[in-house]
Amino acid sequence: MPVPLHWHTEPLLLVLIIGTGWAYALLTGPLRAKFFPGQSLSGRKPVCFYAGLLIAYLTVGSPLDQLGEDFLFSAHMVQHMLLVYAIPPLLLYGTPSWLADATLGWAPLRKVWRVLSHPVFAGLLFTFLYTVWHVPDAYELALREKWAHVLEHWMMFGPALLMWWAILSPSKLLPSISYGSRMLYIFVLMVGQLPVFAFLTLSDAVLYPTYEFAPRIFDIDPLQDQILGGLIMKITNMVVSLLVLGISFYRWYEKDNRVSPRREKVSLASGQKPAS
Repeated sequence: MPVPLHWHTEPLLLVLIIGTGWAYALLTGPLRAKFFPGQSLSGRKPVCFYAGLLIAYLTVGSPLDQLGEDFLFSAHMVQHMLLVYAIPPLLLYGTPSWLADATLGWAPLRKVWRVLSHPVFAGLLFTFLYTVWHVPDAYELALREKWAHVLEHWMMFGPALLMWWAILSPSKLLPSISYGSRMLYIFVLMVGQLPVFAFLTLSDAVLYPTYEFAPRIFDIDPLQDQILGGLIMKITNMVVSLLVLGISFYRWYEKDNRVSPRREKVSLASGQKPAS
């Protein structure tokens, strides 16, 4: 059946997206020489930051939001994956270190952020909230009430941003954790999502009444849609996690290879034999 899909133009949403982009443009452009003299900006940074903002609007402002809210669990899961695995890393990677450190320059804020972004706290918080929001009663509340739907998305995006900080921190004051720790961190987070994945894909009943009784706009029944949503969640988690694991391992290896020749040169210069 044809569905009149629409784009969201709520003032608060547009002000948040456009305002953030405008502030970033001012601070990295005309105001950089005044407040951050001598600081440079890689061309990739703005591209990633604005890509994050664009995806943020497409996630919650495009017809994808209506599809996920009224018709398809799998569409809603695509939203969640973008909020967790696309937008936070793009925004963090797109933030220059001098801008992040200026924001964290206020000691009380830095102390709070250090606690919130600690891998143990951020990982547990994200896993807990992500799991709770997939409990049927909580999920249905988010589908019925607009405020709860907005809250659900913020409570996924916010903890995801904290979770990604340990991996992609742009700050020199609160830097990323070591490469080995990142690999362990990502593996534990992968395991943490298994209960939700099993809950969604192994159930022989439709867990969310909204999707069970929603009009069928595609040739897919509610249970198949639920299983598809669970697969989208797990496949996205695995692909992103394996990508981060691979990059972390490569950079760890590369860093170790850079350090070893230096140690050998120091040993030779001091008359010591290099270690065999």
